[in-house]
Amino acid sequence: MITSIAFTVYPVSNMERARAFYEHVLGLHTTYHYQDVWVEYDVGGSTFAVSTAETGHRPGAKGAVVAFEVSDFDAFILKLKERAVSFAAEPFETPVCRMAVIEDQDGNRITIHKRHA
Repeated sequence: MITSIAFTVYPVSNMERARAFYEHVLGLHTTYHYQDVWVEYDVGGSTFAVSTAETGHRPGAKGAVVAFEVSDFDAFILKLKERAVSFAAEPFETPVCRMAVIEDQDGNRITIHKRHA
């Protein structure tokens, strides 16, 4: 029986550039790193990681997508636009949430998400 998701990982081509994006642009805090080829961030009880280790996956392959829940959707989107982050989908509304899709420098897609109250 599966009880939880252990981690989600995105392959990246340049760890320094990836860390600058995920830490300084998105505001994640490093919780673990291994020899500068694997960096983990704890996010709401789950782990999100970036890696330059050769695992057979290519950065920006348009595969799985991580969705980060934010507390203030409008403020977060404004911060991303001020920092010239690339948007794959501008903010939009669904019956249950608001979301937008951005890309890191490798083309990995990230959903910014806010559930309706």
